[in-house]
Amino acid sequence: MAGQVLLATGGYDHSIRFWEAPTGLCYKTLQHPDAQVNQLQITSDRNFIAAAGNPSLRLYDIGSGQQSPIRTYDGHTNNVTAVGFQRESKWMFTASEDGTLKLWDLRAAGCQREYESGSPINSVALHPNQTEIISGDREGQIRMWDLRENACSAEVVPDSNKSIQSVSIARDASLLAAANVSGSVFVWR
Repeated sequence: MAGQVLLATGGYDHSIRFWEAPTGLCYKTLQHPDAQVNQLQITSDRNFIAAAGNPSLRLYDIGSGQQSPIRTYDGHTNNVTAVGFQRESKWMFTASEDGTLKLWDLRAAGCQREYESGSPINSVALHPNQTEIISGDREGQIRMWDLRENACSAEVVPDSNKSIQSVSIARDASLLAAANVSGSVFVWR
């Protein structure tokens, strides 16, 4: 698998499919029986894939023949809408329609930290410095969560009460972009 493009999809059919990018052929399917797949994220070493569902997250070993998840992360009370991994895949973060952002150490059981947004969270992005997470929620708020201070360090509402659908930050942290439900895109330097 080294050097090959790893393409995976998931959806409301409760399955995760892996595809050969050049041919478009599906070469592996995993069942995600408890819920639809809201989002997928692959670890940087390409060994694991996380599948966000309702209300849990499942972690699968990509290289094994095992169809079942190797670990389940419970703690959200509604759809898990976003998932991501820290650079070395030592921990991951999830966000949910329950209004929480959670941090999970992949080497330990349970949620290690929880941040309350107060509104369903649609999107999150990890800052390249690995110490801040940006979230966008349904009330149109973008928040910066400082993991060192364990608190929200900044908040902005670019277009009153219009749900933020997506947030993204450049790899060099030079730009932060957010898109809302009305199709507006906001960019900060």
